[in-house]
Amino acid sequence: MSTGFRIVFAGTPEVAVPSLKALHAAGYDIAAVVTRPDAPLGRKRVLTPSPVAAAAAELGLPVIKAARLDDAATARIAALEPQLAVVVAYGGLVREPLLSLPPHGWINLHFSLLPRWRGAAPVQRSLMAGDRVTGAAVFQLVPALDAGDVFAQLEYEVPQDATAGDVLDALADRGATLLVDVVAGIAEGSAVARPQEGEPTHAAKLTIEDGLLDWTEPAERVLDRFRGVTPEPGAHTVLDGARFKILAARRAEGADALPPGVVSIVKGGALAGTATEPILVERVQPAGKPAMAAADWARGARGDLVFETRASGEKA
Repeated sequence: MSTGFRIVFAGTPEVAVPSLKALHAAGYDIAAVVTRPDAPLGRKRVLTPSPVAAAAAELGLPVIKAARLDDAATARIAALEPQLAVVVAYGGLVREPLLSLPPHGWINLHFSLLPRWRGAAPVQRSLMAGDRVTGAAVFQLVPALDAGDVFAQLEYEVPQDATAGDVLDALADRGATLLVDVVAGIAEGSAVARPQEGEPTHAAKLTIEDGLLDWTEPAERVLDRFRGVTPEPGAHTVLDGARFKILAARRAEGADALPPGVVSIVKGGALAGTATEPILVERVQPAGKPAMAAADWARGARGDLVFETRASGEKA
């Protein structure tokens, strides 16, 4: 049963799907779903709808596919006369006059405790920085990046070995509930947004280079980076001059120290030395080969097993 409150939803990746489904289940009139165009995926580069486009099709909702919110997209959205627009990881900027088009403007579900980690990769940068508590916030979109007043937020204690992918999945689910509550408050006229407090930090989009592990750092810092870049863009080191992917790693309990980058085979994987205690590498992907258990790779490798460190010539 529809509430009669008319919304346009904008989102693209899988983390936006729980919010779309939650708003639909709550009975809001979703006039259209805006998402990025189909993208080539896999080795055969097959054009594939975004996760949000696929979810909208399942729900029977109209879809607007737009690479950016230009004049044409603005005209299509304006014709729908939405009362509110909601964005969750759409992947493009909302500018005027579109920003002020709905009477209640645009609100954004963002995966950080604002103003910490404004930008494209808040969860990833949070984990890389060693944050043990993160969260999600629903705020009013304004021209400045992630700077609008906040309606509500929630805190999330990061599990010890959780990767960025794990945390994003958890926040996508919890954030969807938060978002529905805020939309309900806006529709009823009871929602109140408050200015952000604290020193902003910026969460720049990640590059492949961000995934390079530095074995001369303490184990905790190596693991912070590993968790922050997993699964995307992925953690890697350098072995014999080639990129070597680290797919699974965790703390090694009670292991003897190893020099930074030096690898030792153990039950359940391979130990890799850091500036402090080693870490346990459990799954890897050597250059040009499929993913495999680290212990299997190490047993079949020839010569000394030493990952390059930045001190030995690898650049960040």
